[in-house]
Amino acid sequence: MTTPPHEPPAPQPPDRVYRSSMGIAGGVLLLAIGLWLGIDALVRGNGRTPWLALAGLILVVPLVVAFTFRPAVYANDDRLRVRNPFRLVVVPWGEVAALRSGLSNEVVAKSGTKFQLWAIPVSLRSRKRAARREARSKAEAGGQAGRGGRAGRGGRAGAFGGGFGGFGGFGGGVGGGAAAGESARAESDQIMSDLNELLENREQAESAQGEVTVRWAYEVIAPALAGAVVLAILLATG
Repeated sequence: MTTPPHEPPAPQPPDRVYRSSMGIAGGVLLLAIGLWLGIDALVRGNGRTPWLALAGLILVVPLVVAFTFRPAVYANDDRLRVRNPFRLVVVPWGEVAALRSGLSNEVVAKSGTKFQLWAIPVSLRSRKRAARREARSKAEAGGQAGRGGRAGRGGRAGAFGGGFGGFGGFGGGVGGGAAAGESARAESDQIMSDLNELLENREQAESAQGEVTVRWAYEVIAPALAGAVVLAILLATG
């Protein structure tokens, strides 16, 4: 009897990656300003100024990177990986108790521990703008329904309206499709909704079980701490 060949495991789909584009843009701006001022002080400064500038750069650059470029959320069928400024948290879907949206977005483990999702910040302005857009869409839909009802009761006018409605229907279809395709929710709320849907589908899966792991980002903490110590020594001995 021949043994059937072992089939390789199916490839896992790539992670969904969520980042804050505004945070990255702010990080680019802060780094550009900081490097410009720091390098200028290093080149043109006198006495202790270059050393102070160097210590300041060692302190500030890792912090800017930690709070702007580093935050990211990676989600796949098995787990949620949260990369915050100073920690990397891996939460299997089976250990997720809830995904909450309030003044901030956070994941709550079944142990009760909460982890903030730095890469998915809440924008109250976006929520208000989405609410206004939804209210305007409902008002426009109600107005179109009222006009359609009056046209249908209008005899010859109704016939003309019906004949023109073939053309108007095409235009309405295009407009309606655009309105339907445009999300009426804030971007961060839509992302949290997608993550909640993934949680509902995968929390019972065997491959989505495990333990919550937390790792400190020493590659960020160590240089920032070293820069702070050097800067404090220079200021104290000055």
